[in-house]
Amino acid sequence: MSDPSFPTVLPVMPLDDAVVLPGMSVTFPVVDQEHVDALAAARDGRIVMVPRVAGAYSRFGTVAQVVGDITLPDGTRGVSVEALHRGRLGPAQPGGPGLSVEVTELPDPAEAGAEAHELAREYRAVVQEVGELRGDGGRVAQFLASIEHPGRLADTAGYAPEIPLERKIVLLETPDVLERLRAAIEAQRERLADASLRRRIREDVTDGMEKSQRDMLLRRQMDAIRKELGDDDGPGGADDWHARIEAAELPEGARKEAERELGRLERQPEGPEAGMIRTYLEWMVSLPWNVRSDERLDVAEAREVLDEDHAGLEQVKERILEYLAVRKLRREREMDEGRSGVILTLVGPPGTGKTSLGQSVARALGREFARISLGGIRDEADVRGHRRTYIGALPGRLVRALREAGTRNPVIVLDEIDKVGSDWRGDPSSALLEVLDPAQNHSFRDHYLDVELDLSEVLFIATANMVDTIPGALLDRMEIIALDGYTDDEKLAIARGYLLPRQIERNGLRDAEVEVSDDAILSVIGDYTREAGVRGLERELGKLLRKAATAVAEGSRGPIPIGPEDVEAALGRPRFHHEAAERTATPGVATGLAVTGAGGDVLFVEAGAMPADGPGDRLVLTGQLGDVMRESARIALSWTRSHADEIGLEPDALASREIHMHVPAGAVPKDGPSAGVTMVTALASLFSGRPVRPNVGMTGEVTLQGRVLPIGGVKQKVLAAHRAGLSEVIIPERNRGDLEDVPEAVRRAITVHPVLTVTEVLDIALEPAPARSEVVGGR
Repeated sequence: MSDPSFPTVLPVMPLDDAVVLPGMSVTFPVVDQEHVDALAAARDGRIVMVPRVAGAYSRFGTVAQVVGDITLPDGTRGVSVEALHRGRLGPAQPGGPGLSVEVTELPDPAEAGAEAHELAREYRAVVQEVGELRGDGGRVAQFLASIEHPGRLADTAGYAPEIPLERKIVLLETPDVLERLRAAIEAQRERLADASLRRRIREDVTDGMEKSQRDMLLRRQMDAIRKELGDDDGPGGADDWHARIEAAELPEGARKEAERELGRLERQPEGPEAGMIRTYLEWMVSLPWNVRSDERLDVAEAREVLDEDHAGLEQVKERILEYLAVRKLRREREMDEGRSGVILTLVGPPGTGKTSLGQSVARALGREFARISLGGIRDEADVRGHRRTYIGALPGRLVRALREAGTRNPVIVLDEIDKVGSDWRGDPSSALLEVLDPAQNHSFRDHYLDVELDLSEVLFIATANMVDTIPGALLDRMEIIALDGYTDDEKLAIARGYLLPRQIERNGLRDAEVEVSDDAILSVIGDYTREAGVRGLERELGKLLRKAATAVAEGSRGPIPIGPEDVEAALGRPRFHHEAAERTATPGVATGLAVTGAGGDVLFVEAGAMPADGPGDRLVLTGQLGDVMRESARIALSWTRSHADEIGLEPDALASREIHMHVPAGAVPKDGPSAGVTMVTALASLFSGRPVRPNVGMTGEVTLQGRVLPIGGVKQKVLAAHRAGLSEVIIPERNRGDLEDVPEAVRRAITVHPVLTVTEVLDIALEPAPARSEVVGGR
């Protein structure tokens, strides 16, 4: 073996439309004079195999060792070679019967590194999945397990005939192991997608053939029966389809497409595509092309319906009534009302009544109602439909919702629009862009129908739990209406007016057979559900009433009273406690406020300190904190150290300390800057020995200068503080205006302190300093 660091002169064996990668062992016939010359010039059996496409040589080749000379079954000469490693080609060298070039050999490094081994594991997983689709997963897994070096593993892509020649040449021309692995993974993923598609098409074709044969046999039997009865032009014949198309009042473009498909059906009534054509025609004539609901635009009546169906949510109901009022005026003044609408998007925690609001709007307008669940969909065809070339193709969910509603102007609720996903089958949210744009949706085109469909008269109402996961382009087409949760008084009214009557009926009871006191309902609200919505509250009330139903079934007479003392016996021990006083009794614990996908919530920040192993301080953070929250903790510590004198700390209180900050619950990811003031308060409490007042919650971003910056979700956070039994809340001064969104009853129950600086926060949040300063050491 020659030294790979210096160029070596080797004969060139050109490979037309083929690539041999290092690690491969191949046998091929020697039929060209170029091959004969290269083998003759190989003094020690070493050659360089170079791909040649359209007469042009690659810049790289594979240094190979000839290991055998054999005779192939057809009598021609063959040669076996083992590919060793890559080589970069230099200038051609004179002499010898064939072409020889200067080659700089490029073997892979002995150790590839941790990242390469991670990519190698990913490569094995993709290739093994391809093998399982092809039915030889075990053999592929065994083969891959025998190859340890990541670079050699990437070169096994050369064995796959499905990978194009251009891809293999790229792999050959990539000496870097990491880049080669990434290119090999991408090539194998394309191979996986192709294999998955082929398998699905094969299965669809098989199923379709069986169904077509069965349908053909049944139709022939039906034709024979009609002939015996003398009813050759019965239902399903061409005359029937012509009549149904005429009665459907299709638009011009849709009518021409339907008649064209009907002409194909008349020419081949029992052909292989006859069933698909009949299904298509059935969809075309069953859609409400020219059917409208008689819309009621009485704003006063709509207000009564919304108040009847939903307690609270005054701002939300006002915005819906504004929409109806604008629509009414545009109709009365003969303006174009069809394309002037907006897309209302109700955003709020689960159980706050977003979907039922859509039903109430439909009832108030006198329109039909349909709901499309978008949670978890990943296929664009769910929105736009499948093209008719596929076996079993169907229209998208929008077309199906229109047929279900039976009118062209229903109210359609797009539920859970924030949970739309995407993968290699497309991005459904991109397909929704046209649907939710009032300037475009008058000409929506479903792939299955392949005709323009007017959606401009549909009232779309979208629902979501969070705005953050909605794509920006889609969010730009929406008007956001926030549902921030209910107060305890609103929950009591909802339970009394809606939830209890419904659960009484579902549990087989009558109103006179059970009496649930307000105190019992408030006990369930505060001790068992503590949520932004009322879904959990209804579930717990159902458990209470099942106990009463059991008593009635066993023969109890008269109304069965349910009071607070009966709640724990029926539901078990309380799940929630007013624990702020208990948690903050020890210095170093502060009560913060946060917003999650389920609404506002209370979180505690705990701080502890111990002697450090060496000079300086160390900061340990736990509780699944995101990067932004970790930065807030670092800022909080820096401010506390730099302002120790101002907050009454001893000069050496923070010196040579290891500081540990923890935010329970540790299994829940947390991030955001709004816990900054809470972290400063926890540190100041720890080192000053002053506990945090148990009735105070706080939120706000902190800067190195000690400024308190505004944050979001003030209403949800104040409601969460109220649910948790806190009586005072500290917020940034610049969020003072957001208090107008908080219900008046909550504002009366909670004292809100808008602040500008961290010093104000500490003055409000911490208990008064003791007579003699006591520094918390090692706590």
